[in-house]
Amino acid sequence: MFGDEYDGSTQLYPGIPPGRYLVREKMFAIGDDFWVTTEDGEKVYLVDGKALTLHDRLELKDSAGTVLATVKKKIVSIHHSMKVQDATGETVATVRKKMFTPLHEAFTVELAVGVELTVRGDMFHHEYGISGPNGPVAQITRKWLRVRDTYGIDIAPGWDHALIIAIAVCVDRLSDDED
Repeated sequence: MFGDEYDGSTQLYPGIPPGRYLVREKMFAIGDDFWVTTEDGEKVYLVDGKALTLHDRLELKDSAGTVLATVKKKIVSIHHSMKVQDATGETVATVRKKMFTPLHEAFTVELAVGVELTVRGDMFHHEYGISGPNGPVAQITRKWLRVRDTYGIDIAPGWDHALIIAIAVCVDRLSDDED
């Protein structure tokens, strides 16, 4: 699902179409479960919150219940970072909060395939973008939504949807840590 190679193009996984998903706001509390849906309300991904003592952990599952990714953060860690692991337990992305950024929050995402993504914008109001070395990867926004307490994730073609949603989960959790 997350691939092993990157050819340096804008698309990490050519052939994957763009995607648009709806996510409920403030749903990333430890132990909470929620669905990520399409604009038509189709349940696509379940984010299954796991309440643990030493780790903040969430699983991203497909609609059949298959675990696609696990998002983990050590609660006792002094570093503001989370890891995304694939179904085999391999780390495919590490999301780190930048400590000193003016005006808006910023994060870096290191993908295991050797690509670095940048996340910039207003995380509190869910108005931010994820960009790669050659352009936009995803846009997180409320601007095109009329549903209360919901925001959208627009994913560019060629990017793994589950991976980008898992990264958005990390950004939301790490942003909430500071509130």
